Amino acid sequence: MSSDLASSLTDPSMLIAVLVALAVFATLYTLAIPFFERGDLNQRMKAVSTEREQMRARERARMNAETTGKASLRTQNNRSVRQIVERFNLREALVDENTMNKLKAAGYRSENALNMFLVARFLLPFCFFALAIFWVFGLDHLADKPTPIRFLATLFFAYLGFYAPNIFISNKMKKRQHSIKRAWPDALDLMLICVESGISIEAAMRRVSEELGEASPPLAEEMVLTTAELSFLPDRRMALENLGTRTQIPIVQSVVQALMQADRYGTPISQALRVLAQEGRDERMNEAEKKAAALPPKLTVPMILFFLPVLVAVILGPAGIQVADRF
Repeated sequence: MSSDLASSLTDPSMLIAVLVALAVFATLYTLAIPFFERGDLNQRMKAVSTEREQMRARERARMNAETTGKASLRTQNNRSVRQIVERFNLREALVDENTMNKLKAAGYRSENALNMFLVARFLLPFCFFALAIFWVFGLDHLADKPTPIRFLATLFFAYLGFYAPNIFISNKMKKRQHSIKRAWPDALDLMLICVESGISIEAAMRRVSEELGEASPPLAEEMVLTTAELSFLPDRRMALENLGTRTQIPIVQSVVQALMQADRYGTPISQALRVLAQEGRDERMNEAEKKAAALPPKLTVPMILFFLPVLVAVILGPAGIQVADRF
């Protein structure tokens, strides 16, 4: 029975049929998955609206604290997660300014998100270490290696668990930054049109968030938050600085500096936006040219592995068949 199963699994016709079925399934999945994807724009806008209400409550609490000396804002965090953070004093051990900026750039701005991140960094090394112990010693993997090497492998998995939250946050941050970079020149063009038509910078940002909500939800989210901060924070400069801090993108930070200087010295914003929009388009074109220039070296290995054997088989296949028929 086992020999028949092994022979059927190693049969070339069976392997070809399985590979063809996998290729057909992958093609159908690639073509059909865009029709089943649901945009999360409404969810993002709802989160932004919630953050705006929290911002309003925070400013009211600050004003009440200044007048009465008592803050009325209550924190709405996961109590168990917060207790773990406070019990082991994880903020002082794991949190710095760079960590906060990365979380904001990844779209996690709440206090509960920070607590979840700290608890994940605290618990995942133990979880990964336990799984590695079970995999190496319980399931008897790496049996041909000496015991110190196997124990070092478990320690490596624990080290990987400690940095897994950082890797996740870095990936989220890069995806958001890529989406914002692609839509940023268009956003500046729209802001330029709105400002030249006599609309204030707050209304221009709100309009940009509505127009670019489908193209770049992260950019729309940041624009709405900046609009809310311009409305509620006592200093406009603080609101613009928060936009540069949340995005961690140089082209956005340069626009923030230009807007701050224009607001401080009373210079026209339209000219600065026009120049910065052109620089953003040029930078986007330069990145596209770099990717296009790097494409031929990347295609060398796939062409050698996949295209050339098929080409050789198509060209020499009929000749080989004729030679085999004659001899």
